[in-house]
Parts: sequence; structure tokens; C-alpha cells
Amino acid sequence: MNTLTRSILNIFGGAVRAFETFPAAILSALAFSIVTMIRIQLDWPAQEPYNFLFNCLHWAFALGAVFSMAAITIAQTRFSNQRAFVAANLLGSAVAIIVFLMLFFWGASNPDASARYEVISTLAVARVSAAILISFLAFIIAAGEPKEQTDFAQSFFMTHKAFFIAVLYGIVIMAGASGVAGAVQTLLYQGMSGKVYMYIGTIAGFLAFTIFLGHFPDFRKGVFDEHREVVQRQPRFIEILLGYILVPIILALTVVLFLWSGRILLTGEWPAFHELAGIATAYSAVGLWLHIMVTHHEFGVAKFYRRFYPFAALIILAFEAGAIVIQLEKTGLKVSEYWFILVWVISAIAAILLILLKTKAHRLIAATICAASVFSVLPAVGYQGMPVFAQIDRLETLLSSEGMLKDGKLIQAASDPELSVRESMTDAVYFLAGAEDAKLPAWFDDNLSDRTAFKAKLGFEPVWPKWDDGSVDYLGTSLYLKPDAMDVTNYQWGIHLQGDKAEFKGDKGNYIIDWEIRPSDGVPTLKISLDGRIILEEDMNGYIDRITKKYPPGRQSGQAEASLEDMSVLFASVDAEVLLIFNNIQINVDPVGDRINYYFDLDMIYLRENDNP
Repeated sequence: MNTLTRSILNIFGGAVRAFETFPAAILSALAFSIVTMIRIQLDWPAQEPYNFLFNCLHWAFALGAVFSMAAITIAQTRFSNQRAFVAANLLGSAVAIIVFLMLFFWGASNPDASARYEVISTLAVARVSAAILISFLAFIIAAGEPKEQTDFAQSFFMTHKAFFIAVLYGIVIMAGASGVAGAVQTLLYQGMSGKVYMYIGTIAGFLAFTIFLGHFPDFRKGVFDEHREVVQRQPRFIEILLGYILVPIILALTVVLFLWSGRILLTGEWPAFHELAGIATAYSAVGLWLHIMVTHHEFGVAKFYRRFYPFAALIILAFEAGAIVIQLEKTGLKVSEYWFILVWVISAIAAILLILLKTKAHRLIAATICAASVFSVLPAVGYQGMPVFAQIDRLETLLSSEGMLKDGKLIQAASDPELSVRESMTDAVYFLAGAEDAKLPAWFDDNLSDRTAFKAKLGFEPVWPKWDDGSVDYLGTSLYLKPDAMDVTNYQWGIHLQGDKAEFKGDKGNYIIDWEIRPSDGVPTLKISLDGRIILEEDMNGYIDRITKKYPPGRQSGQAEASLEDMSVLFASVDAEVLLIFNNIQINVDPVGDRINYYFDLDMIYLRENDNP
């Protein structure tokens, strides 16, 4: 038996052993797969009433699988007896059941008025996700025992190795089985449902999970498994990839970041916050990941990186601290700022721990990430609660300074506040209006996100700040017709276009109405013919000028309500008078590309035939 065959058999043998080693995790994964297959079998109209139930089951079983991995591994490495093993499996199953019940009874978001069925709140999903992350890190820490045989860094790599091997085998299984199914569909049964491929993907995913678990060595306390040395050792090509390719790349990136930071400090031109936050987060995460992965490398460049990275990270983080202070002064604390601050704190603690404790810091860094995950989903100080409190305080301060909030009541502005104040109020109002399940003050109207309600309550149109976020500055006008009525007794015909053309027979002859979009500029043109003779041809340029004067394109969110007078236009000729009524109008302006896009949703055309003198 050659080495390749033996290796493949060992992989699948490990997958079979995973049923004995991690029974509760396998059971949760199996239940996850069964729920997935049921969802595949049910088409959407039939599935929709049960969507909330299925989502609760999926999240509960996902947590049950990962939590069981951690609990069983801890029981094996700490106690290594049958009672602890059974207790760990029962605990993992109990967690899945308890989490399902908590999600089902208390995890629903307050339903929107238009929602037909309940959905899981984003906070509930975030809390389960945090629990999954904590369980996974706990598994890696436990798999790094005993200290005489392994450590966190080797366990960290072993988990990566198991994951990518499982993904590779899962892809091969899915591709092979899908190929067989495709042959059956082509040659034997052409009416085979496309859902078969979804079932195959689900089964392949389940088998990949068993291969992932089966790749790990025997974790029982006091047992020396020779397989551990094999699975936690980095192959030569991985050592070259990490130590000789990725490390120099990150070092070069660090130099670039230093130069970039220096240029910003010299010029005083700060980049967009979201750009800065993305770069800082990516550098911190990738840098820390690579530091752990090269812990046992003895190459000179890897040793230098392990000493250099923590100090470099602290320097860059100090620079990022200035950016977040500027951002908080500009917009106050919102969700993106909250997450950036949390990542900044984790990165700073990790860098300090690496300087002080070297490789012994890895477990403490993982514990810090776990603590931050818990903190981020707590009721008052989490990512959902703290930004809401901060924006309420920001809005109340702005309103009070303008005399618009007195005795707990919102009062219209006597005159328009300064532009910067209106922008800040708009930003805060729309953030709070869009916050899920937020505890808002009594004076805050739930309908303030509606443009009309905003103006009625605050006394001015919403004005969005123009952030320097590096994105293309698109401007737009978006209008919809509010419920209204008008007298159309003077018109003989009401015409609804099918596509861009309509034909009908009137009192004076046969009419053809064309609604043409000019390719050159996208402006619609109305053309009406009577018995082959064009009696009216008008473009919408004049109407566009009228609309954009009253509703100038801006950085707006959502649609504005417009009256029937604004959403209609009248054209007349010797032969006919025509009234056009629009349901929706959108005008989008791209100043950078010098492009304007028009969209007119023509609802109805009313036509009156004139008596020729």
C-alpha cells in the first residue's frame, strides 16, 4: 500500500472514529444537515411560515456542534474518564436544546409592520455567534494540552490544517457525486430535480465536518498519540510560505504604513475613517495570525518578525487612536466606530502581552478576544446598546441647543438651524430610526425616518452630511406619488401603457402612443400619432427642470413623498390635450462620471380630443 492510499484511508478512518470521539458534535451536525434538507425540500411559499423555526434550529445546532467539540476536548484533556466524557456530551446536547428554546421564545425581533412572520433579531444572532467563537477558541486552547507535547500555536495550526483538509475532501466528494448525478440526469432521468445537487452539497458538508473532527489526535489525558506530532507539524512548503513569503510581505506593508502615517501627520490630511479602520483591522488581524503561525520558526526573518511586530503594531495603533478621536467628534459613537474601538483595544492588549510574555501570551490573547466578544453583546454596553445611547445624547444636545426639545417634547425649529447642525440632526435621527429593538425616548417619533414626518416634526427637510469616505459622490432625487385624487371628467380616455407603446381607437381616429427613451441622454419623449400623423411630440426636459428645481438632487436616503401636482405634467397641441401621471421618479447624478440616469414610472395617461376649429 503506497503512502497516498494509506493517507486517504487514515483520513476516512479518522472520520469514522469521530462518531465515537465527538458524538454530541456529530449529532448536532447531523441535525443541522437534516434541517437543511427539509428546507431544501420545501419551496419558499411553503417554507416561509417555518423560516423562523428553521433559523432557530440552525443556529442552535451550529452552536451545539462547536460547543460540544470544546466541552469534549476539555473533558478528555482534564479528566479523561468515562463520566466526564458522558457529561461533556450531555452538556453539548443540552446547550443546543436550551439555545433553541431561548431563540424561539425570546430571540425574535420586534416585527415590522409589513412583516408577515417573525425573524431572529440581529442581537440574538450576534450573541449565538459570540458563543460559537468562544467555544471554538476554547477548543483550540484545550487541544493545546498537555504542555509537554504541544502548545497554543501548534494547536492553532493543527486546527487550520484539519479545516483545509476537510474542505478539500468535501469539495472532491461534492464534485464527484454531482458528476454522477449529472450523468444520471443526462442519460437516465432528465426530469431529475435540481434539488438533488443541494442534497449532495449538504451531505458533502456533513462528511467534511466528520473529516475535520477525525483529523485530530487522541486528546485523552495520559495518552501519547504519535498522530499528534504528524498533524501539528508544519510541512516544509507551509514553512516556506509563511516564513519566506508572508513575513517579508507583512514587514514591507508595515514600512508602507509607517511612511503613510508619517505623511498624514506632516500634511494633516486624514483619510476617510472607514478606509483607515479597514486597513488597521486587517493589519492587526493578519499580523497577529501570522505571529502565532510562525511561533516555532527558527528562520532569521521569522525571529525578527516575532520581535518587531508587537512594537510596530503599537505605533500604528497609536496613530489610529487619533483617527477614532476625530471621528467621534464628528459623528459620535455608532456601530462601525464601536467595532473599531473594540478591535483597537484587543490589538493593543495583544501587542503588549506579546512584548511582555512572548509565546506565553497566546492563551491570554484568546481569552481577551473571548471577553471582548461577551462584552460586545451585553445589554447596555454592547454594540447595539452603547451606540444608541450615544446618539440619543448627541441628538438631545443638538435639539436642546436649538430650543427644539423642551419638557420632553419635540418642537419645530422656528427657523432653519445652521447646515452643520441640520446634518448632524439628520444623521442621528436616521441612525436611531434604523436601530433594531432600540429603547428610544418618548419624544422620538417612530416615523421620523419618513421624510414628510421628519419635516413635520423638526421643521426642515433632512440634510445628510457629506462624508469624505472616498466613495463616488452620487446625488439623486427619488419621488413617489402620495395618495391623492383629481377630477378627470374633462378627459375622454385613460391609457395604461404596456411596455413603451399603446394603441387605441378614439372618436377622431386611431391613436398610437410611444414612450421613447433617447439613447443619447436617457430623457423620455412622448410621441402621439393620429392616423399616422404625429400630433404631439414632447420630451421631458422641461418637466425635469421643474422637478429638480423643487427637489434638487442630493445625498438622500429613501424616497420623498410628492403631490399629484408635482407628479404630473400637461402637454397640449391643436388636436389633443394629454395629462401624464407618474407613480415614481428617480434621477441619479454621478458628478465624477458626468452621467445622469432617469427613471420615470408612468402610471397613467389621460387624453382629451380637441375639436378642431
